[in-house]
Amino acid sequence: MIYVGLTGWGDHPDVYSPGSKKTEKLIDYSAHFPIVELDSSFYAVQPERNIRKWIEETPDQFQFVVKAYQGMTGHQRGENPFETRDEMFDAFSKSIRPLKEAGKLAMVLLQFPPWFDCQKENVDQLREITERLKEFDMAIEFRHQSWYAEGMSEKTLEFLRENHLIHSVCDEPQAGDGSIPLVPVSTRQDKVLLRLHGRNVHGWLNPGHGQKWREVRYLYDYNQKELEEISRAVKALSDTTENVYVIFNNNSGGHAAGDAKQFQEMNGLAFEGLSPKQMDLFEGEF
Repeated sequence: MIYVGLTGWGDHPDVYSPGSKKTEKLIDYSAHFPIVELDSSFYAVQPERNIRKWIEETPDQFQFVVKAYQGMTGHQRGENPFETRDEMFDAFSKSIRPLKEAGKLAMVLLQFPPWFDCQKENVDQLREITERLKEFDMAIEFRHQSWYAEGMSEKTLEFLRENHLIHSVCDEPQAGDGSIPLVPVSTRQDKVLLRLHGRNVHGWLNPGHGQKWREVRYLYDYNQKELEEISRAVKALSDTTENVYVIFNNNSGGHAAGDAKQFQEMNGLAFEGLSPKQMDLFEGEF
């Protein structure tokens, strides 16, 4: 099965029903897509009440890809609110456990920063982190090219296989050491993740500072030829893996929803069990 979704549900105006309230955005979103990447969990461990609210607002079959808290993967900006590492991991696990219990946790996404390169110290850290989160399915996303260097790529993939970790395949700008190539290989038979970051090389290399860096980095609109290329990668993944999760993260200019819908149309994908609030806002556009 191929599932398609977007990063977050709060910034995709094309999928909201006319007159929808801010609090209804997830309900509207789940009328269009069967999965979502929960990225607010990267910036703060979410209160359990939020998680339970999101469980209630989504259909029974809806799935969340939960992005791991930044302090766990070496991205920490500002002061860490947790006194100990144990406290941080315990709080995160407790926060998302209701999703697993409800059958709505597709995986935890551990996205490592561009400076997390392929060396023994980092491999050891990876083992330590995944051991702490072993109750969950985990996807690993690297951002340093050394993990896929000649002679190292297969070792990286074998490490993921041996540890029953999901490979986060990426489509992103090819911009030196701080980016990785598209490697459409699954390391588990049941699940694989493909995240589409766009191909804005200039924005990737020069994202700027402050709150607007995401707006620059992920400003991209996939064209027909590129979506065909991505479709071939998804087909290769689906030939070896039961469930392929495809997340469009190129939303700086509001392109993610439209690109995801176009991708669905090109591949004849239709999803059952969506929210009954389905509004055919995209009908006739593709």
